[in-house]
Amino acid sequence: MTDEPARGLSPDALALLEEIAVRLEAARRLELGSSESVLRSIVDATVALFQAEAASIALYDPPTDRLVFRVAAGEQGQGAIGLSVPPSEGLVGYVYTTGQALALSDVERDQRFGRRYAEQTAYVPRSIVAVPLVDEHGTIGVLEVLDKRESETFSLRDIELASVFARQAAIAISSSRVERDAASLLAAALGGLLGDQSGARSAQVEEIAGAATAALGRDDESGLWALVEQVARARAADPASIALVTDLLAVLARHAERTPRPRSGIGRR
Repeated sequence: MTDEPARGLSPDALALLEEIAVRLEAARRLELGSSESVLRSIVDATVALFQAEAASIALYDPPTDRLVFRVAAGEQGQGAIGLSVPPSEGLVGYVYTTGQALALSDVERDQRFGRRYAEQTAYVPRSIVAVPLVDEHGTIGVLEVLDKRESETFSLRDIELASVFARQAAIAISSSRVERDAASLLAAALGGLLGDQSGARSAQVEEIAGAATAALGRDDESGLWALVEQVARARAADPASIALVTDLLAVLARHAERTPRPRSGIGRR
Protein backbone atom coordinates (compact mmCIF):
# COMPACT_ATOMS: atom_id res chain seq x y z
CA MET A 1 0.00 0.00 0.00
CA THR A 2 1.44 3.42 -0.87
CA ASP A 3 2.13 6.08 1.76
CA GLU A 4 0.18 8.86 0.00
CA PRO A 5 -3.37 7.55 0.44
CA ALA A 6 -2.52 6.43 3.96
CA ARG A 7 -1.84 9.90 5.36
CA GLY A 8 -3.81 10.45 8.53
CA LEU A 9 -4.05 6.73 9.34
CA SER A 10 -1.87 4.96 11.86
CA PRO A 11 -0.17 1.64 11.04
CA ASP A 12 -2.66 -0.08 13.37
CA ALA A 13 -5.58 1.48 11.49
CA LEU A 14 -4.18 0.34 8.15
CA ALA A 15 -3.65 -3.17 9.49
CA LEU A 16 -7.28 -3.16 10.68
CA LEU A 17 -8.51 -2.18 7.21
CA GLU A 18 -6.49 -4.92 5.61
CA GLU A 19 -7.94 -7.48 8.02
CA ILE A 20 -11.47 -6.24 7.22
CA ALA A 21 -10.76 -6.52 3.50
CA VAL A 22 -9.46 -10.08 3.84
CA ARG A 23 -12.44 -11.21 5.88
CA LEU A 24 -14.96 -9.61 3.54
CA GLU A 25 -13.37 -11.20 0.49
CA ALA A 26 -13.15 -14.60 2.17
CA ALA A 27 -16.83 -14.40 3.19
CA ARG A 28 -17.77 -13.27 -0.32
CA ARG A 29 -16.01 -16.20 -1.95
CA LEU A 30 -17.36 -18.75 0.50
CA GLU A 31 -20.95 -17.53 0.30
CA LEU A 32 -20.93 -16.85 -3.45
CA GLY A 33 -20.03 -20.40 -4.31
CA SER A 34 -22.48 -21.71 -1.74
CA SER A 35 -25.44 -19.57 -2.85
CA GLU A 36 -24.96 -20.34 -6.54
CA SER A 37 -24.80 -24.04 -5.73
CA VAL A 38 -28.05 -23.74 -3.77
CA LEU A 39 -29.73 -21.85 -6.63
CA ARG A 40 -28.72 -24.53 -9.09
CA SER A 41 -30.12 -27.18 -6.78
CA ILE A 42 -33.38 -25.23 -6.51
CA VAL A 43 -33.94 -25.03 -10.26
CA ASP A 44 -32.97 -28.70 -10.64
CA ALA A 45 -35.54 -29.66 -8.00
CA THR A 46 -38.15 -27.39 -9.59
CA VAL A 47 -37.77 -29.07 -12.97
CA ALA A 48 -38.06 -32.51 -11.35
CA LEU A 49 -41.12 -31.61 -9.28
CA PHE A 50 -43.05 -29.99 -12.12
CA GLN A 51 -41.78 -32.34 -14.82
CA ALA A 52 -41.01 -29.12 -16.69
CA GLU A 53 -39.04 -28.36 -19.82
CA ALA A 54 -37.07 -25.67 -17.98
CA ALA A 55 -36.75 -23.61 -14.83
CA SER A 56 -34.58 -20.55 -14.28
CA ILE A 57 -33.82 -17.76 -11.82
CA ALA A 58 -33.27 -14.15 -12.89
CA LEU A 59 -31.77 -11.71 -10.40
CA TYR A 60 -31.89 -7.93 -10.52
CA ASP A 61 -28.50 -6.34 -11.22
CA PRO A 62 -28.51 -2.70 -9.96
CA PRO A 63 -25.44 -1.47 -11.92
CA THR A 64 -27.02 -2.40 -15.26
CA ASP A 65 -30.68 -2.03 -14.21
CA ARG A 66 -31.40 -5.42 -15.78
CA LEU A 67 -32.77 -8.77 -14.73
CA VAL A 68 -30.06 -11.33 -15.46
CA PHE A 69 -30.75 -15.07 -15.66
CA ARG A 70 -28.10 -16.63 -13.42
CA VAL A 71 -29.02 -20.32 -13.23
CA ALA A 72 -31.27 -22.65 -15.23
CA ALA A 73 -32.14 -26.33 -15.48
CA GLY A 74 -34.04 -28.67 -17.75
CA GLU A 75 -33.63 -29.73 -21.36
CA GLN A 76 -34.63 -26.29 -22.62
CA GLY A 77 -33.14 -24.20 -19.83
CA GLN A 78 -29.46 -23.67 -20.59
CA GLY A 79 -30.03 -21.09 -23.30
CA ALA A 80 -31.44 -18.70 -20.70
CA ILE A 81 -28.23 -18.35 -18.68
CA GLY A 82 -26.74 -14.89 -19.17
CA LEU A 83 -29.85 -13.42 -20.80
CA SER A 84 -30.66 -9.95 -19.45
CA VAL A 85 -34.03 -8.20 -19.62
CA PRO A 86 -35.02 -4.66 -18.56
CA PRO A 87 -37.40 -4.69 -15.57
CA SER A 88 -39.96 -2.88 -17.72
CA GLU A 89 -40.19 -5.67 -20.30
CA GLY A 90 -41.36 -9.26 -20.56
CA LEU A 91 -43.18 -11.47 -18.11
CA VAL A 92 -40.11 -11.63 -15.91
CA GLY A 93 -40.09 -7.82 -15.75
CA TYR A 94 -43.78 -7.72 -14.90
CA VAL A 95 -43.41 -10.17 -12.02
CA TYR A 96 -40.33 -8.35 -10.74
CA THR A 97 -41.82 -4.84 -10.83
CA THR A 98 -45.25 -5.80 -9.46
CA GLY A 99 -44.16 -8.50 -7.04
CA GLN A 100 -47.13 -10.56 -8.26
CA ALA A 101 -46.89 -14.22 -9.28
CA LEU A 102 -48.61 -15.36 -12.46
CA ALA A 103 -49.47 -18.53 -14.36
CA LEU A 104 -50.24 -18.48 -18.08
CA SER A 105 -51.39 -21.35 -20.27
CA ASP A 106 -50.88 -19.50 -23.56
CA VAL A 107 -48.05 -16.98 -23.30
CA GLU A 108 -48.29 -15.92 -26.94
CA ARG A 109 -51.70 -14.34 -26.27
CA ASP A 110 -50.40 -12.22 -23.39
CA GLN A 111 -49.16 -8.78 -24.41
CA ARG A 112 -46.61 -8.78 -21.60
CA PHE A 113 -44.76 -11.73 -23.11
CA GLY A 114 -41.37 -10.76 -24.56
CA ARG A 115 -41.04 -13.14 -27.48
CA ARG A 116 -37.77 -11.63 -28.71
CA TYR A 117 -36.11 -12.47 -25.39
CA ALA A 118 -37.49 -16.01 -25.46
CA GLU A 119 -36.14 -16.48 -28.97
CA GLN A 120 -32.66 -15.57 -27.73
CA THR A 121 -32.77 -18.67 -25.51
CA ALA A 122 -33.65 -20.88 -28.52
CA TYR A 123 -36.85 -21.99 -26.78
CA VAL A 124 -40.26 -20.26 -26.87
CA PRO A 125 -42.53 -21.65 -24.13
CA ARG A 126 -46.22 -22.38 -24.40
CA SER A 127 -47.04 -21.98 -20.71
CA ILE A 128 -45.28 -20.47 -17.73
CA VAL A 129 -45.47 -19.91 -14.00
CA ALA A 130 -43.37 -17.05 -12.63
CA VAL A 131 -43.03 -16.02 -8.98
CA PRO A 132 -41.01 -13.23 -7.34
CA LEU A 133 -38.00 -13.78 -5.10
CA VAL A 134 -38.55 -11.51 -2.10
CA ASP A 135 -36.28 -10.71 0.85
CA GLU A 136 -36.49 -8.16 3.64
CA HIS A 137 -35.55 -5.37 1.22
CA GLY A 138 -38.11 -6.19 -1.48
CA THR A 139 -38.18 -8.14 -4.74
CA ILE A 140 -34.72 -9.27 -5.85
CA GLY A 141 -35.51 -11.62 -8.72
CA VAL A 142 -37.89 -14.05 -10.39
CA LEU A 143 -38.22 -17.83 -10.62
CA GLU A 144 -39.75 -19.10 -13.87
CA VAL A 145 -40.98 -22.60 -14.71
CA LEU A 146 -41.74 -23.43 -18.35
CA ASP A 147 -44.08 -26.03 -19.84
CA LYS A 148 -45.09 -28.99 -17.72
CA ARG A 149 -44.79 -32.14 -19.81
CA GLU A 150 -47.91 -33.74 -18.34
CA SER A 151 -50.22 -30.73 -18.52
CA GLU A 152 -50.81 -27.74 -20.77
CA THR A 153 -51.58 -25.41 -17.86
CA PHE A 154 -50.25 -24.32 -14.47
CA SER A 155 -52.64 -24.18 -11.51
CA LEU A 156 -52.88 -22.04 -8.38
CA ARG A 157 -51.32 -24.99 -6.54
CA ASP A 158 -48.37 -24.77 -8.92
CA ILE A 159 -47.92 -21.10 -8.02
CA GLU A 160 -47.87 -22.05 -4.33
CA LEU A 161 -45.26 -24.75 -4.90
CA ALA A 162 -43.09 -22.49 -7.04
CA SER A 163 -43.31 -19.82 -4.33
CA VAL A 164 -41.81 -22.27 -1.83
CA PHE A 165 -38.78 -22.72 -4.08
CA ALA A 166 -38.59 -18.96 -4.61
CA ARG A 167 -38.47 -18.36 -0.85
CA GLN A 168 -35.57 -20.79 -0.50
CA ALA A 169 -33.74 -19.04 -3.33
CA ALA A 170 -34.23 -15.65 -1.66
CA ILE A 171 -32.86 -17.02 1.61
CA ALA A 172 -29.76 -18.34 -0.16
CA ILE A 173 -29.17 -14.99 -1.83
CA SER A 174 -29.68 -13.03 1.38
CA SER A 175 -27.10 -15.20 3.15
CA SER A 176 -24.46 -13.95 0.69
CA ARG A 177 -25.44 -10.29 0.92
CA VAL A 178 -21.97 -9.56 2.31
CA GLU A 179 -20.74 -9.52 -1.29
CA ARG A 180 -22.98 -6.58 -2.15
CA ASP A 181 -22.32 -4.81 1.15
CA ALA A 182 -18.52 -5.15 1.17
CA ALA A 183 -17.78 -1.75 -0.38
CA SER A 184 -20.12 0.12 1.95
CA LEU A 185 -18.72 -1.68 5.00
CA LEU A 186 -15.18 -0.69 4.06
CA ALA A 187 -16.25 2.89 3.38
CA ALA A 188 -18.00 3.07 6.76
CA ALA A 189 -14.92 1.76 8.54
CA LEU A 190 -12.71 4.25 6.74
CA GLY A 191 -15.12 7.09 7.42
CA GLY A 192 -14.99 6.36 11.11
CA LEU A 193 -11.21 6.42 11.05
CA LEU A 194 -10.89 9.52 8.91
CA GLY A 195 -13.84 11.51 10.19
CA ASP A 196 -15.36 13.83 7.60
CA GLN A 197 -15.98 12.12 4.21
CA SER A 198 -16.57 15.30 2.22
CA GLY A 199 -14.26 16.68 -0.48
CA ALA A 200 -10.69 15.45 -0.26
CA ARG A 201 -11.62 13.04 2.52
CA SER A 202 -14.14 11.28 0.28
CA ALA A 203 -11.48 10.80 -2.38
CA GLN A 204 -9.10 9.52 0.25
CA VAL A 205 -11.66 6.99 1.45
CA GLU A 206 -12.06 5.61 -2.08
CA GLU A 207 -8.31 5.52 -2.68
CA ILE A 208 -7.51 3.71 0.55
CA ALA A 209 -10.34 1.21 0.07
CA GLY A 210 -9.06 0.52 -3.44
CA ALA A 211 -5.52 0.01 -2.19
CA ALA A 212 -6.68 -2.25 0.63
CA THR A 213 -8.61 -4.53 -1.71
CA ALA A 214 -6.47 -4.30 -4.86
CA ALA A 215 -4.68 -7.60 -4.33
CA LEU A 216 -7.64 -9.63 -3.10
CA GLY A 217 -8.65 -10.94 -6.50
CA ARG A 218 -5.19 -12.24 -7.32
CA ASP A 219 -3.36 -15.35 -6.23
CA ASP A 220 -0.68 -14.72 -3.65
CA GLU A 221 2.25 -16.63 -2.26
CA SER A 222 0.29 -17.74 0.79
CA GLY A 223 -2.28 -19.62 -1.29
CA LEU A 224 -5.02 -18.11 0.89
CA TRP A 225 -7.61 -17.74 -1.87
CA ALA A 226 -6.95 -21.19 -3.26
CA LEU A 227 -7.70 -22.54 0.23
CA VAL A 228 -10.86 -20.43 0.57
CA GLU A 229 -12.20 -21.57 -2.78
CA GLN A 230 -11.49 -25.23 -2.02
CA VAL A 231 -13.38 -24.87 1.27
CA ALA A 232 -16.29 -23.31 -0.61
CA ARG A 233 -16.36 -26.33 -2.93
CA ALA A 234 -16.09 -28.74 0.02
CA ARG A 235 -19.25 -27.25 1.57
CA ALA A 236 -21.25 -28.99 -1.15
CA ALA A 237 -19.76 -32.40 -0.30
CA ASP A 238 -21.48 -35.20 1.60
CA PRO A 239 -21.33 -35.14 5.45
CA ALA A 240 -18.63 -37.84 5.67
CA SER A 241 -16.32 -35.89 3.35
CA ILE A 242 -16.96 -32.66 5.24
CA ALA A 243 -16.03 -34.39 8.50
CA LEU A 244 -12.76 -35.58 6.95
CA VAL A 245 -11.93 -32.10 5.66
CA THR A 246 -12.74 -30.59 9.07
CA ASP A 247 -10.38 -33.03 10.80
CA LEU A 248 -7.59 -32.28 8.32
CA LEU A 249 -8.02 -28.53 8.76
CA ALA A 250 -7.91 -28.93 12.54
CA VAL A 251 -4.57 -30.77 12.24
CA LEU A 252 -3.20 -28.06 9.94
CA ALA A 253 -4.40 -25.32 12.28
CA ARG A 254 -2.65 -26.90 15.26
CA HIS A 255 0.51 -27.23 13.21
CA ALA A 256 0.29 -23.58 12.16
CA GLU A 257 -0.16 -22.45 15.78
CA ARG A 258 3.12 -24.17 16.67
CA THR A 259 4.93 -22.57 13.72
CA PRO A 260 5.48 -18.85 14.30
CA ARG A 261 5.53 -16.64 11.21
CA PRO A 262 5.96 -12.88 10.72
CA ARG A 263 2.78 -10.84 10.38
CA SER A 264 2.33 -9.13 7.01
CA GLY A 265 -0.43 -6.99 5.55
CA ILE A 266 -2.03 -7.36 2.13
CA GLY A 267 -0.41 -4.29 0.70
CA ARG A 268 3.06 -5.10 2.07
CA ARG A 269 3.67 -8.47 0.37
